[in-house]
Amino acid sequence: MLFKSANYLLMALGVLAIVVGFAIMRIENEVDGFISLYVAPLMILGGYLEIIFAILWRPKSERGATHTARN
Repeated sequence: MLFKSANYLLMALGVLAIVVGFAIMRIENEVDGFISLYVAPLMILGGYLEIIFAILWRPKSERGATHTARN
């Protein structure tokens, strides 16, 4: 598998944040509204940042991140 299950969970949370951001922007439906102007764009941006983080994040393996030979 390319990603671990934690990565997919983080991606799903990011997509959910984007969908909720667009939904609350549409529900308020005002150009000068506080939620449409400030809250929804921050939620959408946070969702995209969450997806980027989920793609780049690599969980630590059970044996450790580095395998070095020790004498």
